[in-house]
Amino acid sequence: MTSHEDVFGQQAHATCFAPGRVNLIGEYTDLIGGNVLPMPLSKGITVTAGPASSGIHVFSTAEESKIEINLSEGRKGHWADYLAGPLVMAQKAGAKIPPMNLMVDSDLPAGAGVSSSAALEVATLKALFQFTSAKVTDADVALLAQKAENEFCGVKCGIMDQMAVSVGERGQALALNCETLAWDQIKLPSAWSVAVIHCGEARQLTDGAYNERRSALDSAAAELGPEPLRNQPVSASDRLSDPLVARRVRHVLSEQTRTLAATDALRSGDMDRFGALMNESHESLRSDFEVSTGGLDRLVGAARNAGARGARLTGAGFGGCIVALISAAERDDWWHAVSSACPAAWAVEL
Repeated sequence: MTSHEDVFGQQAHATCFAPGRVNLIGEYTDLIGGNVLPMPLSKGITVTAGPASSGIHVFSTAEESKIEINLSEGRKGHWADYLAGPLVMAQKAGAKIPPMNLMVDSDLPAGAGVSSSAALEVATLKALFQFTSAKVTDADVALLAQKAENEFCGVKCGIMDQMAVSVGERGQALALNCETLAWDQIKLPSAWSVAVIHCGEARQLTDGAYNERRSALDSAAAELGPEPLRNQPVSASDRLSDPLVARRVRHVLSEQTRTLAATDALRSGDMDRFGALMNESHESLRSDFEVSTGGLDRLVGAARNAGARGARLTGAGFGGCIVALISAAERDDWWHAVSSACPAAWAVEL
């Protein structure tokens, strides 16, 4: 295993880990400032930092390459943008960015819908602040990371991913209001497990597909205003003039309702209800938001047939992963049945 000392000939002065995340329910609701229920994974990204004589030098164990980044040069369309962007945003916020050697080590699959970009952003910022002994809250780290993704990397994401990987705690779901950033942690009952399974299809999310959906929500907010979209009833979608926009809005408004109900179900330990809401979420994502694929649908079906109480696509869709709620005691038998039915699928986390 490659260490910071192997690469840079020095001990790391800071070591920070940020996990990936799976969203149990609440897909695309962050775009309207709604509620979400993500959960950190055990896998993630570690960034180590040490002093350099000049410049910022980065080594990625995945890329097996060392590069130098210049914070004044802007976006490069390269994986290191997700490291440079947070440093630029921290600098703009008044943080000191000293010469540094940074090493990135990850066991988190990229492009699988489990927030590898947010994990890299958050781990980078936490390593910077630990290295410079700056006192910054985890929530403020998340906000800086989101700003980096929005303004530097050009991805107009909500705050969910960055908050989940910055403040989330292992084995607990993060009940987060994306407007107020109020949150609390809810422990998953010990008899239950969350499985994250990749369908075997690389995520095919294009900027156009994502932007179309975001634009639909923005146009609906303008048409239905002045009340914020997140506060509108599901029936408000019936008042929209464009049928496509109406379907998109019906998903996010019904998903907001489902997320609040699922959060209550998790608090009370009603996992039958929780699983049923996960199933409803997938159908809404498939039919109204239209972000599922044949591979995701087949995997969701196989997961339910094998005994999952609930299963749905997770993340942006268009390929990538599903999340399933399963009995911890039946996990091995469940995965054997699912992998037999869907040979291309592979486990991100069981």
